[in-house]
Amino acid sequence: TLSIMKKGDQAPDFKIFSDAARPFHLSKQLESGPVVLLFFPAAFTGVCTTELNTVNMDLEAYGGATVVGVSTDAPFTLAEYKKVNGLTFPLLSDHDADVSLAYGCKYIDGFTFMKLSRISKRAAFVVASDGVIAYAEILENAGDQPDLDAIKSTISIL
Repeated sequence: TLSIMKKGDQAPDFKIFSDAARPFHLSKQLESGPVVLLFFPAAFTGVCTTELNTVNMDLEAYGGATVVGVSTDAPFTLAEYKKVNGLTFPLLSDHDADVSLAYGCKYIDGFTFMKLSRISKRAAFVVASDGVIAYAEILENAGDQPDLDAIKSTISIL
């Protein structure tokens, strides 16, 4: 059964690779402050590109938080996607969708008519330095955007 992470839950720790083929360990990163996890279905798609470019253009508004994008794309795909879009924050490869599953934002019955089951829903989490989820949003419609103002608001009070 899918367990869905919500505000107040302890964030599942994970270690996966970034677009730069470097390990990203959540609990280690939290030592530097809060982390924003932006799960997105796929690189090189319209809505995902709009979301990540919007965040990238306003990165300083996320205060001292570390912002990362997370998708099930391979690190090499994410590296190219990051380069093409000029993104300045890390993109993490949840290639086996284990992290998406742990946070409750993996498509269980498959994504749309294609039934792609190794895809993450669009979701956003703010994990406070103590490892507790301070903000959680999982979108059922991949065409919707997370509430970026609510995310920034949450960071400002951490």
